[in-house]
Amino acid sequence: MSYQRQGPRNGDPAQSGLGYRFGVWVADHPFLVLALCLLLAGVVGSGASKLGFNQDYRAFFSDDNPELNAFEQMQQTYARSDTLFFTIKPNEGQSVFEPAVAGAIRELTDQAWQLPFSIRVDSVANFQNTYAEDDDLIVEDLMEDPAQIDANEFAAIRDIALSEPALIDLLVDKNANVTGVLVTFNFPGKTIEEMPSAANGARELVAAIEANYPVSILTTGTVMVNDAFVQSSADDAMTLVPLMYVMIILITWLLLRSVWATLATLAVLILSVVTGMGGGGWAGILLTPPSASAPTIITTLAVADSIHYLVTLLQGMRRGLSKRDAVIESMRVNLQPIFLTSLTTAVGFLTMNLSDAPPFNDLGNITAIGVVAAFVFSVSFLPALVILLPLKVSGGEQRQHLATIMADLVNWTVARKFRVFLVGGLLSAGFIALIPLNNVNDNLVGYFDETTQIRQHTDATVEQLTGVYQVQFSLDAGDANGVSDPEFIQKVDVFAQWLREQPETMHVLSISDTFKRLNRNLHGDDDAFYRIPDTRESAAQYLLLYEMSLPFGLDLNNQLSADKSSTRIIATVRSLDSSPLIEFSRRAETWLQTNTGLTAIGIGPPVMFAYISERNIESMFYSTGIAIVAIALIIMLALRSMRIGLISLIPNLLPAAIAFGIWAIFVGQVNVAVSAVLGMTLGIVVDDAVHILSKYMRARRDYGYDAHQSLVYAFEQVGPAIVVTTVILTAGFSVLAQSTFAMNEYMATLTAITVVVALVADVFLLPVLLVLLDRRSVLDTDPSDQVSVPTGTSLSQSGAD
Repeated sequence: MSYQRQGPRNGDPAQSGLGYRFGVWVADHPFLVLALCLLLAGVVGSGASKLGFNQDYRAFFSDDNPELNAFEQMQQTYARSDTLFFTIKPNEGQSVFEPAVAGAIRELTDQAWQLPFSIRVDSVANFQNTYAEDDDLIVEDLMEDPAQIDANEFAAIRDIALSEPALIDLLVDKNANVTGVLVTFNFPGKTIEEMPSAANGARELVAAIEANYPVSILTTGTVMVNDAFVQSSADDAMTLVPLMYVMIILITWLLLRSVWATLATLAVLILSVVTGMGGGGWAGILLTPPSASAPTIITTLAVADSIHYLVTLLQGMRRGLSKRDAVIESMRVNLQPIFLTSLTTAVGFLTMNLSDAPPFNDLGNITAIGVVAAFVFSVSFLPALVILLPLKVSGGEQRQHLATIMADLVNWTVARKFRVFLVGGLLSAGFIALIPLNNVNDNLVGYFDETTQIRQHTDATVEQLTGVYQVQFSLDAGDANGVSDPEFIQKVDVFAQWLREQPETMHVLSISDTFKRLNRNLHGDDDAFYRIPDTRESAAQYLLLYEMSLPFGLDLNNQLSADKSSTRIIATVRSLDSSPLIEFSRRAETWLQTNTGLTAIGIGPPVMFAYISERNIESMFYSTGIAIVAIALIIMLALRSMRIGLISLIPNLLPAAIAFGIWAIFVGQVNVAVSAVLGMTLGIVVDDAVHILSKYMRARRDYGYDAHQSLVYAFEQVGPAIVVTTVILTAGFSVLAQSTFAMNEYMATLTAITVVVALVADVFLLPVLLVLLDRRSVLDTDPSDQVSVPTGTSLSQSGAD
């Protein structure tokens, strides 16, 4: 059974409305439009020169983040803990305590002081060894000049190092096969070049030491992690962005079969990216790995607008319209849906401002600017350029074949609407039920792919020597100089001992060990006195004597507050995922309060990242709710139908939910990027539904079609375009998923899954819902009848698009 296209019931829309009038104006003034667009892109895009890169991991936390504030408070109380760790492994199985290797340790220790902004260097070479000599306390470097140390002295040094709690499993392993040099920095934060200068200096130092000594050196620590943020973004820009453009050009050409149309699309993409990044620059945004992915995302999203416009334009030319008439006709048909899809996409990305992680705020804002720019250029620059280009069309058989397939698919779906609805509902419920299986996990070093140097060096350091994750506790003695109170020291010591007994712990730095060592030293190095001093006065005296003997840069301000009212315990733990790390921190806090009466919060960069997803999941629900309400209102108002707007919510909400269920099967871990992605994907996946519903409502209102006929009409008109834009979106985000930075990888992968699921929902579920729920004019046709609406009719013949 076939339905022929009727004339419009409500007058001829072809020569009325904003889209038609704007299309005429653009077609009549192409040079002016091009000039205005280039001026806009030039002015806004010039802001890109103001973009910088923020290498500090603190950029991932908002100013009111409680973990960041607690950590900053600890940084103000004690020495800062921005660190760089050199892991030194002797070649050919040598021991750390042999002349050549010891020489490398000594030189690296001395040279590390010259690194920009370094304020402290710790190693087995400059460890402040203490011992008694008559009534004096001797404090000196453990290895002052390795060239002057004989075998017996090296043996004694080895024994001291391997029995010292401050060194073992931090700066030397139990077998003396690997050692480390820990450098602490204090970056003023005045320029963005501070950390890179330290990281580059470290690389140069490593190269020099390895060239002169039989050792291999690895680098890790927060400084190198921060530097890896930049390296990851640079690598992505060098590899993923070119690949992205190649894929988009190829797919666009395969669809349009026009070199000129493909080049025009490419021009729109470039202008959109330039404008988006320029807007970010004018807004004062400093890039981070998530926000640095904005060009790739803008490119992916911007191509959809151009595709929809050009498909309609080329279709019109194949029907016999002149190029000018086709430009105007495509504008009339597409201005509203392209505007709506751009608006809903921008709204989705703007909801990322509710994320507790500022890099995703920046990503959302930059991308929203780029999406708006893509709309502007797609409906102005693109048609104006087409007017001037020698654009011609070849046969549209392939596209027409795809349109026929889409129409047949709609017929098949509607004929089996109840079965499709039942199967779709069961599958959706099944995948949604899997969502709770996802585990929240943010791992600072785990953000980097195993192919990256920072990941390799860090994993090797953890395996061979010590951890790089620190959980810090500040214990308050209650009054100035209270850290010398034996009762307080005892509480500190039992907590340190408990921490050492935990399976997650690799090393614990505690001032109680220093007090016990000094007490032994000042009792003639008698091991029986390796205990906490008996009186507060003795402890204070020992501490004063020790501090007066320490060289510059090696004081105790990394463990004691300035007024000696509190002390910091640093537990170095294995590379834990976020949930076990949070559990360890909370378990330690509970044990401390229960067994000592002291209270402290376990904090540090890894703990901060461990909490970030939990906080973002809460904000995700707010942002998603806002996006749902905003997008639903936009669709209702634009299509002037509350019924259709509400119906559209179902296929628009399900894809993200189903994608999270699929994610639980294949990945099962959710990081901060994934928790921030829901509102963003909602804005993206609604695009196809908007184009379908726009054509559906046009058929319902202008031509009096029933729901089934209107669906066939809509899918013949936009079906090929939504398939191709889905392919492009999936390809684009799949390219971004190849990033070596896990935040970008996870965000892109989940978005690609969501986009594919959205196409399935739009093709199968949306038609069923419309036929079942939009029954006002549904015809009682035989389910086996196949509805066909001709697409080859010209505008002059049909009065329709």
